[in-house]
Order: sequence, then structure tokens, then C-alpha cells
Amino acid sequence: MTAGVGLGIAQIAAEPYEVEHNKTRCRNAIQECFSAGADLVLLPELIVQGYVADRGRLLPIAETIPGPTVEEWTELAAAGNGYVVGGLVERHDDRLYNSAVAVGPEGLIAHYRKVHLFGAEKHTFAPGDLGFPTAATRFGTIGVCVCYDLRFVEVTRILSLRGADLICVPTAWVPGFDQTLWDESGMAPQARTAEVLANLSQVYIACASQAGRHGGQQFLGSSVVIDPYGRRSLGPMSGTSDQIETVFVDLGDSRRSQVRGSDISPRADRRRDVYGIKVGDEVL
Repeated sequence: MTAGVGLGIAQIAAEPYEVEHNKTRCRNAIQECFSAGADLVLLPELIVQGYVADRGRLLPIAETIPGPTVEEWTELAAAGNGYVVGGLVERHDDRLYNSAVAVGPEGLIAHYRKVHLFGAEKHTFAPGDLGFPTAATRFGTIGVCVCYDLRFVEVTRILSLRGADLICVPTAWVPGFDQTLWDESGMAPQARTAEVLANLSQVYIACASQAGRHGGQQFLGSSVVIDPYGRRSLGPMSGTSDQIETVFVDLGDSRRSQVRGSDISPRADRRRDVYGIKVGDEVL
């Protein structure tokens, strides 16, 4: 595992249903991050078609996975000798999914369908049915989930117990769960949640959100990278506008953070004789 890893966080917003426009924005952001030394570029949730829920308008512009976006992101990953993670609307038969993919120079390495649908998403998207994927990269193991999944502590715990050193979270944070939009530090409540979860599960968490008003929807921005001790490595980014940054982190911290002191080892201290997390036939 490579110790120093460049994480490119692309807080960019999608225009609803404007696929080609949004793909251009993604391409430019990916290239900018790779040029700045990123090994992995993280894009927001549903960044290709936009964070919208009109099934009739989404059906003709949704994509298969693999499909055009995966192919383009693979080419960009190969050119940048890195990885790209981002969200899009997936069409499978007559179902739509709020999906995310991770691609490298070799192609698709992780495919995730959002398990916990938020608000109006429930009327458009089918609930995710691919579990919680992890994927090996040259610098460590990554896990993938999407936005509202972070509100369910089991998700980050499952991914961390499956060996993730870094959890990549494409998001489109919006008001609705909490009454507060941002605190005095510019942190959206969702970003504060990431701080707690990273510390509890001893894993890096990177979140790339949309920001500003688009299609009548307010997005909260506040993209962050949180280390396994719950400290901010990057962010919060702007709550109202696009921002693209690259930060260099040591993913070895995810392993080191599992021992917090003499006789304090959170992973080893779990009482698997009393409880466990069952995922399919696997008990973690």
C-alpha cells in the first residue's frame, strides 16, 4: 500500500437533465485534479444526470453500467494513472438506480446502488441490491456508498470491517434531515456525521457534494475529507459554490488508528460473541 495518496475532491454541481454539459464539467474537474497530483478523484452524487427525480425524464438519459460514462471515466483514469469515483442514474431493465461507480485504468472496479433512498428518491429509484462493495487499488482498499447512507452507522462499519482504508461518498447534501444548514465553522450536519463515523470505524471518509441552487434545489456543499481520528484533512468547502481541491493523506493511518493506546483496540474489543453484523451470509 502506498502511504501518500492524493485525493481530488470535485465539488461541482450538475444541471438537471443536461447530460453532455455535466459530463464536460466532470471531465474538466477530473483532469484538473489529476494535474494537481491526485491519485483518486471523487465526484458528487448523480453528477451526470443531475440530482432530480422525474422518472419520465430520467428514463431516456439513464445509462447502463458499464456504459458511456464508465467508458469515459476509465479513459480519464488511464490518462491520469488513477481512479475516479462518482454517481449517475443507472437503468437496468425498467428500473432506475441511484448508483455510484469506481473505475481505474483497468475499468470498473466497484459498482454500488444506493441502499438508503432519501425523500422523493423513493418514488423514482429502486432500492440498492448490490450490497456494500470494496475494491483493491494500488494504494489501499476503498469502499463506496452514497449520501444518505452515512446516516446509517452500519454502512461505514461494514465497509471498514471489510478492509476499507478509505470510504468514498458521492453526495448531494440538501436540507431536510436537520434544521441547521451549516454551523459556525461552515460544516453541514452531514459533514459532522462523517467526522464521528470516521473516528468510530477507524477509516478515512471522503465526501464530494454538490453546492448552490440548481433546478430549484438547494445543495449544501461542505465537502470534506475526514481522517480515521475524526479530524478534517480537507474542508469544509464552500456551502454555496463549486470548489475543486486536492489533498494528500496517509491511508496507513486507517490501520494505525485501530490501536488507540494500551489495551485500547476498537476492532479487537468488539464482542462478536455477543453481536455481529450480518450481510447476506457473511457475519462481520
